[in-house]
Amino acid sequence: MADRKSTNYQAAAWAFLGPGAAVVVLVLYLPVLYTVYLSFTSYTGLGSASFVGLANYASMFTDPVFTTALLNTLIWVGGSLLIPVGIGLLVAYLSFGLKGAAWLRVPFLIPYALSGVAVGILFNFVLQNGGALSQALAFLHLPGSDIRWLQVAPLNTVVMILAASWQGIGVNALLFTVGLQSIPKEPLEAARVDGASGWRMFRYMIWPLLRPSTTIVVGLSIVNSLKTFDIVQAMTQGGPNRVSETLGVTMYRDTFSNSQYGLGSAVAIFLSVITVAASVIYLRRQLAIGDSSGDGAARDGAGSGRASRRARGGDGGTGASGGSAGRSASGASDASPRETVGAASGSGRSDRSGAARSERRAV
Repeated sequence: MADRKSTNYQAAAWAFLGPGAAVVVLVLYLPVLYTVYLSFTSYTGLGSASFVGLANYASMFTDPVFTTALLNTLIWVGGSLLIPVGIGLLVAYLSFGLKGAAWLRVPFLIPYALSGVAVGILFNFVLQNGGALSQALAFLHLPGSDIRWLQVAPLNTVVMILAASWQGIGVNALLFTVGLQSIPKEPLEAARVDGASGWRMFRYMIWPLLRPSTTIVVGLSIVNSLKTFDIVQAMTQGGPNRVSETLGVTMYRDTFSNSQYGLGSAVAIFLSVITVAASVIYLRRQLAIGDSSGDGAARDGAGSGRASRRARGGDGGTGASGGSAGRSASGASDASPRETVGAASGSGRSDRSGAARSERRAV
């Protein structure tokens, strides 16, 4: 009887999962397998594909345009990690805890509502030859009105990264704000009792506790920058002379503009491989760091005790109660954050009671 119920439950589960699984296989897995097949063929979109083995990959790696596209893609990765992630973290940290901080972040979030093509068209209007920026500089008699922002490499790649950063700062700031709101107060209070503030508080307390949010933001930035296409296509179409192409633009041009479906598929497979590899390597490294730093509240408390001592550095205590609090936080490095704060406050009370007894003995 039990076996029949289990069989009926599995049949019902597959009946619900079947349509969704079929759509995923049809829309996702089959196109990927077909792209892998095309990467080993010579196909122009007409007639039948002829098998050529690794010829497309050999042609891809020996093409100087592909080398330029790969270099530009790596520049995109570095720029996307430095500018939108860094400024997003700065905006989130400086606005956190301020009154009306949500309204201060709204101007940074509005560009994220636009599509990449819309952002590219907007900045193309501003940065093209004789565009809004050149005319404004010429009107104000400032240098730079004759600069060809979108026609000189690698300047065109840099200004496109700035355009993408303008769009992405807001969502990064929002994700970091969520991470700041999830940080428990107890370790920060223990660090403040221990004398940490300013840069040391951020470096040794807030930044380590933001690791989950940082992992998400950096991982998304790596993936999105590796497959950059829309802004580049809207602003320069990879030009001039294909010097600003990324791997996504190269894939599109080879496949749909040059009708070399085999070569375009090879570029697509290469781009997919490096995107998956970069994501896996980064996530495994972050998980390894998380495992080594310990799990559970007890180890978090130990980390906060050690971090607060590092944040305090050589500043010493802040009087008798500050020194006792520092020793209490040091001795409670294996305790939970609540116990750490309790030990610090308890040490302050013991110092005050000891001072009172000394006064009575003196009288």
